[in-house]
Amino acid sequence: MIDYMKRLFDRLPIPEGKKEIYNLPNTISLTRLGVIPVLFCLLLSPGPRASLVIAILFIAASLTDLLDGYIARRYRIVTTMGKFLDPIADKLIVNTAMILMIPIGRIPAWIVTAIIIRDFAVDGIRNIASAEGMIIQASPMGKRKTLCQIFAVSALMIHYPFFGIDAHAVGTVILYLALLLTLISGVDYFLKFYRSSIRPKT
Repeated sequence: MIDYMKRLFDRLPIPEGKKEIYNLPNTISLTRLGVIPVLFCLLLSPGPRASLVIAILFIAASLTDLLDGYIARRYRIVTTMGKFLDPIADKLIVNTAMILMIPIGRIPAWIVTAIIIRDFAVDGIRNIASAEGMIIQASPMGKRKTLCQIFAVSALMIHYPFFGIDAHAVGTVILYLALLLTLISGVDYFLKFYRSSIRPKT
């Protein structure tokens, strides 16, 4: 299936100089960003059916995060644009979904604030480290907290009982776990940056 998608995409009349931007992994990342406006429908119609449909779209968009990275590595089309788009798309879709659930009472504002502040702080640390020539290894908890956030947001979007399961209660539990992992991974990044900054340069 992936090979077929790649062959179809390669047949498109894209100029050679534009393939750094217009390639299959980047297109998947941009498609993920295109789901964000649809999430706003949750504010207009937060009923059971609409909540389930929007949650399914969110889950599908989140799963494409695995797909674009896999395709980029498999076909060796890792690009600078792709490295920029992939993490931006991930954060925008998850953070937008959380923010949109604040007005309808599905997620506490303080948790969303804490998660977004952590993301800004970690991005700042990475930028400073990069400018100083430091290499900070990614925290293994980073991926775990992202998965927890996606599971939590998906359940909170569904909100209503689903096959006898209280989706909101499940989502709330996972959300607090995601918050814990978010804060721990943030502290981990800070400690790694601190140790690198005080290490004598050779």
